Amino acid sequence: MQYERQGAWVVAAYGSYDVDSIRPLAEALTAATRKHPNVVLDASGVTFADSSLLNLLLVTHRAVPLCVAAPGPQLRRLLEITGVDTVLEVRATVEEAVALQV
Repeated sequence: MQYERQGAWVVAAYGSYDVDSIRPLAEALTAATRKHPNVVLDASGVTFADSSLLNLLLVTHRAVPLCVAAPGPQLRRLLEITGVDTVLEVRATVEEAVALQV
């Protein structure tokens, strides 16, 4: 699901992301970066992520400012132990992430 909220484009991610399942999300984020200057990933529905998602987040962040909203415990821990949380903005809610993007 994708939608506009207060000037930011929100891409909602659901499920598990690894090398075999990352493509649909990669396509959605690539399309979002081509059309929108501010992108938020609503990660509240992500149940598992590996380095495939981390790479996608960093690639997306190089194209536009990207904020990750509402990551669950597994994704938050992955962001922390890899240091990606020091590169990307990470917020507890979509509302906080959107406010940061405007």
